Amino acid sequence: MAGVFQIGGSTESVRVQREVFAMPEYNYLAMDRGGKQIKGVIEAPSEEAIIEKLRGMGYYPMDVALNKKGAGDLDLMQMPGIRNIIGRVKQKDIMAFTRQLATLIDAGLPILRSLHILEDQTESPVFKIKIRQIAEDIESGSSLAEALDRHPKQFDNLYVSMVRAGELGGVLEAVLNKVAQFLEKRAYMKSKIKSAMMYPVVVMVVATVIVGVILIFILPKFQDMFAQLGAESLPGPTQFLVDVSWALTEQLPMVILGGVLIVAVYMRVNKTREGKHIIDKMKLKIPVFGMLLRKSSIVRFAETLATLIHAGVPILQSLDIVRDTSGNEVVARAMDDVYDSVKDGETIHEPLSEAKVFPPLVIHMVAVGEETGAIDSMLNKVAEAYTREVDDTVEGLTALLEPLMVVFLGITVGGIVICLYLPLFEIGNHIK
Repeated sequence: MAGVFQIGGSTESVRVQREVFAMPEYNYLAMDRGGKQIKGVIEAPSEEAIIEKLRGMGYYPMDVALNKKGAGDLDLMQMPGIRNIIGRVKQKDIMAFTRQLATLIDAGLPILRSLHILEDQTESPVFKIKIRQIAEDIESGSSLAEALDRHPKQFDNLYVSMVRAGELGGVLEAVLNKVAQFLEKRAYMKSKIKSAMMYPVVVMVVATVIVGVILIFILPKFQDMFAQLGAESLPGPTQFLVDVSWALTEQLPMVILGGVLIVAVYMRVNKTREGKHIIDKMKLKIPVFGMLLRKSSIVRFAETLATLIHAGVPILQSLDIVRDTSGNEVVARAMDDVYDSVKDGETIHEPLSEAKVFPPLVIHMVAVGEETGAIDSMLNKVAEAYTREVDDTVEGLTALLEPLMVVFLGITVGGIVICLYLPLFEIGNHIK
């Protein structure tokens, strides 16, 4: 930084002063340990700095956004997050980075040299910058975990905690391999869930487009034909389609506004812990897909907790991380109860049983793991068992959904066509 202040000239001096002293303002939304939401404004050089500061204050960051007031004085390309939007770091890049870093450290290379090698190898320009910043932080005296913690968008709390445990235990390369294995399993599970839901989503989109074209462009022509034939009244199903078509053609702005309001209300409710709990609870009750989501949540819980315990992360800290990375508020609340139980010196399996989320098999295996002192091994067995169940469920769904979706599309389009021709079957009664 000393070289920065030696720039001569009044213009350069003003520019340097602006860069040093005029930090951008950010609006933040956080949650304390009691679940209470806290809002405010903080000056900071980056989003990562705010997240780190909020965590240090004991808060859980939920949303951080640049304060638009005065944002016009900033260089857009220097705004935090812009480079991430242009070139977001992919999960596969982080997995490859973790595997390669573990290999290089295991081969005896120093961490700094390993990071420089990985910086040259990575193809992502954004990730290249992140790796360089991590190396610079380590050169300044930070540990690898501390350097990674300054980039929460790429390395979450689970990743950082395991690296910290590996550094303290002197088994960093083994922990990194475990992290890479965990990330690969999590990516595999996500791809399975996406593959199960992709086909019905595509069919629903196609059905929506077809129905929209019929209602907006084709039905009005039939309506004009019915009017010319002197039809005074239409059959109920046909009249319903006519009303929907009128709403889409004549009241389209109101329909769009209504849709936007529904989405806005959903997003607003989903941001609150209570609202997210209600939504996630409803998701788990969806036929077939709710069961799939429940099983995937169990796999995520078991794998995460087993990996953290195996890495040597303290049990309370592990439960705290599992709660934050569960992805489901129902599971997160169960982790709150487990955390309080363990903090009071009690067991893990009892509050899991009271949560009514985990099947008896999971609870019994956790109980056996606590009695034998091998809870991480038992959790891994739970994860393996439910991973196989998820695979079988996805394969069964894929085989079942394909014919069902084809039938659904045929019934939808065929039903609309029949409704359009119903008045023609009674044409004799409508012609004056």
